[in-house]
Amino acid sequence: MNRNKNLLRTGLLVISICLSTTLAQSVDTDRERVPNILIIIADDATYNDLPLYGGSNVKTPSIDRLASEGLTFNRAFLSMSMCVPCRAELYTGMYPVRNGVCWNHVPVRSGLRSIVQYLGDLGYRTGIAGKVHASPREIFNFEMVEGLERDCVSETAGFDIQELKEFIMRDEKQPFCLVAALVVPHIPWTVGDPSHFDPKALELPPYLADTRDTREQYRKYLAELEVLDYQLGELLRMLETLGKSDNTLVIFTSEQGAQLPGCKWTNWNTGIHTAFIVRWPGKTMPGSRTDAMIQYADVLPTLIEVAGGQVAPEDFDGTSFLEVLLGIRIDHRSYAYFMHNNIPEGPSYPIRSVTNGKYHYIRNLKPENVYIEKHVTTLMPLNPYWDSWMFDSWENDHTFDMVRRYMVRPQEELYCMDTDPNELVNLVGDEEYQIVLRQLSAELDQWMRNQQDPGASLDSKIEWENAREGSHFEIIRQIR
Repeated sequence: MNRNKNLLRTGLLVISICLSTTLAQSVDTDRERVPNILIIIADDATYNDLPLYGGSNVKTPSIDRLASEGLTFNRAFLSMSMCVPCRAELYTGMYPVRNGVCWNHVPVRSGLRSIVQYLGDLGYRTGIAGKVHASPREIFNFEMVEGLERDCVSETAGFDIQELKEFIMRDEKQPFCLVAALVVPHIPWTVGDPSHFDPKALELPPYLADTRDTREQYRKYLAELEVLDYQLGELLRMLETLGKSDNTLVIFTSEQGAQLPGCKWTNWNTGIHTAFIVRWPGKTMPGSRTDAMIQYADVLPTLIEVAGGQVAPEDFDGTSFLEVLLGIRIDHRSYAYFMHNNIPEGPSYPIRSVTNGKYHYIRNLKPENVYIEKHVTTLMPLNPYWDSWMFDSWENDHTFDMVRRYMVRPQEELYCMDTDPNELVNLVGDEEYQIVLRQLSAELDQWMRNQQDPGASLDSKIEWENAREGSHFEIIRQIR
């Protein structure tokens, strides 16, 4: 009897060891199968200034090469064209009202989780090099990787990838997610060599006033786009040198538009539309493009699924577009949503908007106010061209129209982004577009209700100060 028991115990032990070995091998195989992740973020680069989206003034061979090896999204957006809100959306998968970052330079709500925790649960180590612009630290507890400039208003753009290499190669068995958050082409436009750009030969975007000072600053901005392209190319070469290219999913995004009137700090297409490329060797089709509409809130749910995790829909405003990456679907979301609260960047000027991918409806909640953004519409060292607009506006009709467009806005705006990507022709008064106007207006109302967004009252100094102190949304609490 004892002999039989011993044999049984021995057999169970052997089976247990075999199962453990099999499971361990399975886990190791799964870890080998999931990709590393490299997210490269530009800083204030207007998407259609890049040749990939029709730009004609500057060459970006590294960005073009990445696009030739991956999937380019024609319709990628972020909800709020400011640095802190858009990064909070990217890292939490939530819209601004839900994550709490409805203004620039405030922390997310307490108790939230970010890309660090979600990917950490799936076995990833997650680091960030360069600009952070996300708080508090306990939620965005990235490993801090040195080597890239962190100060976006520095007059230099430090770039030394040695510590990025060390982070990547530290543990061959554990997948990594590394955010390389560059500071170009954020103002001041002081890096790169603008001398080879002839200011007189530049094709200025039509939403800019054509003054000598504008052309001079615009070529400095283009020089920083060249630096952006160089740095992106070096990051890609780093992966190749380390033998990591084949098993690394690379995302490049241009963030919001440049700090020029009509781009950053606006809900216009050139503010909230972002360049977006995904290269995933063996998964995304090289040199392909998609009209599937995505926005930053969708990125984290996608990465969770890429990493083999399950997405709980109630945790996110975004949804995974993994099937778009794999070529299974050609569409994703039906609508993308946007908001703007102007405080602390200027006096209150709340804006909400929505797009179905073709038409973009904008509602200015306080159209009686004059729009002032202190970094754009005031004379300061970082912005030396606005005074030339004001001086030129009394004798140049186009300049006057662009100043008025920026500072005095109607209650409603409607644009066809396919034919008017710079959004200069407002279709609100055209009978042909009244049905789409009503549809998008109703969709915007529904989104604001779903987000419990009180609208104009949110754009106040009191709400901003409460959020800075971590006490979000007194108005919303009173409504509830």
